Amino acid sequence: MLLPPPALRRALLARPWREARLRWKHVSSLKVANEPVLAFTQGSPERDALQKALKDLKGWTEAIPCVVGDEEVWTSNIQYQVSVSCRSCCWFSSQRAQHLEPPEHCLEFAGLTNLAPQACVRHLWKQVAQNLDRFRTFPRLAGECGGKNFHFVHCSADVDSVVSGTLRSAFEYGGQKCSACSRLYVPSSLWPRIKGRLLEEHSRIKVGDPAADFGTFFSAVIDAKSFGRIKKWLEHARSSPSLTILAGGKCDDSVGYFVEPCIVESKDPQEPIMKEEIFGPVLTVYVYPDDKYKETLQLVDSTTTYGLTGAVFAQDKDIVHEATKMLRNAAGNFYINDKSTGSVVGQQPFGGARASGTNDKPGGPHYILRWTSPQVIKETHQPLGDWRYSYMQ
Repeated sequence: MLLPPPALRRALLARPWREARLRWKHVSSLKVANEPVLAFTQGSPERDALQKALKDLKGWTEAIPCVVGDEEVWTSNIQYQVSVSCRSCCWFSSQRAQHLEPPEHCLEFAGLTNLAPQACVRHLWKQVAQNLDRFRTFPRLAGECGGKNFHFVHCSADVDSVVSGTLRSAFEYGGQKCSACSRLYVPSSLWPRIKGRLLEEHSRIKVGDPAADFGTFFSAVIDAKSFGRIKKWLEHARSSPSLTILAGGKCDDSVGYFVEPCIVESKDPQEPIMKEEIFGPVLTVYVYPDDKYKETLQLVDSTTTYGLTGAVFAQDKDIVHEATKMLRNAAGNFYINDKSTGSVVGQQPFGGARASGTNDKPGGPHYILRWTSPQVIKETHQPLGDWRYSYMQ
């Protein structure tokens, strides 16, 4: 027998399933099959294949032009980079990209996607706006501008997960990932244990040539400009009264641009090193009182203009829920009890808002639609009849 609507509503509001301990069961309609994880252990087929590929790539140069209006566009100043396998790759720096002009006959400028510092993205955005009268449609603009990404640790967190996740997120690829963790917030009750474990594991990190030694965690930073910028931040860390270098931080550009992974402790949560993107192997830690975790969550959200990635480490589910709500706009890719890097195409579309970009989420279906122009079609199969509405007659 069907209940009348008011009675049905009252019955649902009473939530009778709670006593029976019923729970929603979420079933995915999409079956996800991950590729097998290869270990690349000594003597394994995948390791032999990789070493052969690295050897074969030596001396190669890949030329990657900028394509505008279906034409290759080059500037007169091109920078070449040599990878650890001695493979060269030419590329446009963001500063050079700012001076690219669309061809005079280019009327169908669909859009621009750009991975660059926010100053470059802002410049390109203005440049497109100044040329709007030349285009038949409004171009789509997408930008990803980096981040000042965080790991927030609650006193209920698993220490081993915090240490492993933070070291990998902060120092993998020499911190040269826009998603890399560069600020860590730790409760005072866990800091002695986390500090000890961080320093212990830090001493095991090897920096060098990963093609020659698979025990190497990361190699040199990309160029002299990056090396100089990171070195200035490390000099700032040594001179600032509110900062203490706990480990690493040595720089050597005699052969390549090598920077030791560096862990810095800050007494000031508003210190510039907690705000600005460094894009290098530098992790800054702020230790907060356990009972001030809500205020610290507000700090995480408001300290920097970026909003790319972030992670919360906590075993208390209420804290996880609260942190997720408070940090809603602090990270476009948000991780719970995991490192703030490693999004997988097709599973975790990537991107952030605020100063981190337009948050268009490459790697997912949303991004494909961003570059299409939908058309809706209606066809009527009956005569339209009188133009007047019935109430008019």
